[in-house]
Amino acid sequence: MEFDEFDHESHMRRAFELAEKAVERGDRPFGSVLVRDDEVVAEESNRVVTEDDIRRHPELHLAYRAREESSRDQRRQTVMYTSTEPCPMCAGGLRFAKLGRITYSVGGDEIAEFTGGDPAPRSADILETTEVTGPVLNEPGRQLHQDFW
Repeated sequence: MEFDEFDHESHMRRAFELAEKAVERGDRPFGSVLVRDDEVVAEESNRVVTEDDIRRHPELHLAYRAREESSRDQRRQTVMYTSTEPCPMCAGGLRFAKLGRITYSVGGDEIAEFTGGDPAPRSADILETTEVTGPVLNEPGRQLHQDFW
């Protein structure tokens, strides 16, 4: 199955649900899913605060899980849908996971607007060989951040 045939909106909405669960738990509004053959195979939400672990960004944890649980060929056939474009730390981990595509809702430049920080390097500049697409469902993704920040 080609990536463009995946149900992008459904998978992104699941990432939003995970981001909302993170907020309910006391974490920041970030959620991600791994999808292969248009089916969710793994999902994570931010747990930096509640687990007191700066590495518990959903994108980074899913990159780790993909390396542990999937073959190289399976990873190349996998898309990560993520509520927010991966930060440089997560993009660095994803670079080694070598997923087929990363699709985000809210860009890193937009997050900088919400948090008042400087824009981070774009994930596509770090990932190099992984296709990065977005934004998908940008308005509902932005609403998650407007409500939080």
